Amino acid sequence: MSKIIGIDLGTTNSCMAFIENGKTTIIPNSEGAKTTPSVIAFTKERQRLVGESARRQAVTNPERTITSIKREIGTPYTKRIDQKDYTPQELSAMILQKLKIDAQNYLGEDVRQAVITVPAYFNDAQRQATKDAGRIAGLEVLRIINEPTAAALAYGLENSYGQKIMVFDLGGGTFDVSIIEIGNGVIEVLSTSGDNHLGGDDFNECLAQYIINEFKKINGIDLSHEQMAKQRIEEAAEKAKIELSTMTSAVISLPFITTTSQGPFNLEMTITRDLFNRLTQKLVERTILPMQNALNDARLLPAELDKIILVGGSSRIPAVQDKIKEVTGIIPSKSLNPDECVAMGAAIQGGKLSGDVTAMGQYDVLLLDVTPLTLSIETVGGVATPLIERNTTIPTSHSQIFTTSSNFQTQVEINVLQGERPLAKDNKSLGKFKLKKIKRAMRGVPQIEVTFDIDANGIVSVSAKDLASGNMQSITIENGSHMSDDDIERAIHEAEQFAQQDALLKERLIFKNEVETLISQVDQALSQNGKQLDKTVKSQIKDELAHFKKLTKKVNYETCSDDEFNQIKDAKQKLEDVAGIVLSMSQGQV
Repeated sequence: MSKIIGIDLGTTNSCMAFIENGKTTIIPNSEGAKTTPSVIAFTKERQRLVGESARRQAVTNPERTITSIKREIGTPYTKRIDQKDYTPQELSAMILQKLKIDAQNYLGEDVRQAVITVPAYFNDAQRQATKDAGRIAGLEVLRIINEPTAAALAYGLENSYGQKIMVFDLGGGTFDVSIIEIGNGVIEVLSTSGDNHLGGDDFNECLAQYIINEFKKINGIDLSHEQMAKQRIEEAAEKAKIELSTMTSAVISLPFITTTSQGPFNLEMTITRDLFNRLTQKLVERTILPMQNALNDARLLPAELDKIILVGGSSRIPAVQDKIKEVTGIIPSKSLNPDECVAMGAAIQGGKLSGDVTAMGQYDVLLLDVTPLTLSIETVGGVATPLIERNTTIPTSHSQIFTTSSNFQTQVEINVLQGERPLAKDNKSLGKFKLKKIKRAMRGVPQIEVTFDIDANGIVSVSAKDLASGNMQSITIENGSHMSDDDIERAIHEAEQFAQQDALLKERLIFKNEVETLISQVDQALSQNGKQLDKTVKSQIKDELAHFKKLTKKVNYETCSDDEFNQIKDAKQKLEDVAGIVLSMSQGQV
């Protein structure tokens, strides 16, 4: 059986590893490096370059060089080269294909299977797209696991005693923070949070923009529209950022950055760490809320953490480490190599799947991951009814019984939602499907069982079944969901910002459903049992019902005043009181 390799498919750099003689080993690429730049390029001679060779020619060929494609995976983005549109899956597959070939050359055998890591906050579309990229590259992706979880798996091998850790993962394009408990043979993710559009690329861009602006102030020349100059500045900014992690200043020297009628211009500038910190302060502050959210969801205080593990190259930035200490009171650990530990964890998971590591006690751990966002379906009134809450351990499955909202309804539409808002319109629709041929019955009678399944990769399947007829329909959410990074970031932030407003609106929409149900039930009960009632009682019920129908006929529950809403609540209670006897008779017949 061929080796199962672990791949950290990164925004800036990618890395791969495997299990060798009971230990995780990083697989070097064909250039002998332990990490491979996640860069693709197409030369004017139509040659395709991947990795270091693509990165080296980026300055002279910026328009045909693609970087940070991971930020676009799972979206409709395409890159047009030579009259062909490439999807993020295709471009990511080119990186994976190089890794696969390099691994085969190093191992001396065919490589067909892999475990690939993704940011914990990747949505369903992004996970599906990552699997598709692997398939395009000729790899069977046995498992998609979250990057912080993979890092915890690598860390947990040497530190298996009971402890709670925060994995702080700031990579080239994404940011995740996870709270993980390790002990008694179990690595359990307690919570996860993050920002799918925050990473080293943003720090580079921030510094590069400052350099461009300063050059314009001094020389009156705007370099932002000169592709080659801009590419050189971006590379210099990234290099300066790295240098400033260990030094207090970095010199940027770019001779002949541009040429005008006045002659050539050079770019010379010194960037101090203090200046860099000021420029990127807002980026660093964006790490605070995800840390706080992860701790709150795990129901932990910072003092209850045993350790903080740094993952991702951008976690080396001193201001980032200072912010972690400020928020938690803990100095983050540097015991793992932030560039390699994710691939190592993926390799361990691959070894466990293949059975290669079952005999090694230090690998004998159970991995329990979580789903990052709540999954719901849309119900009457536009309410998002949750079936699986965020931070639920996966794989998982949950079923719930729903019913129809209209008499003799023969089909329902299942709208699958992802997000934290209580109303369907404020969440992301992952997909819709219809369950048809429902057995005809009065509203509220049919029983429709909706089941959500999330597999170990975090990928969602949904089914609906009419329990009376046995008819069933299902859907596996595909890449068409296109939930953007910004949508995910807003999903949590807006939920907190509008929590009170949403709760009130949801209460009113649920109340509207209760009103409609009560009117239907009283009408039906009077029709079935009215002859058995005392005439005075029957007349009173009819009067209250008529008054209630008139009161609620044209009301807009979302915009009506509190006084009007309370008036309807009082009338509903009065109708329930007077109609209680006939409703009880109807229920007794059932």
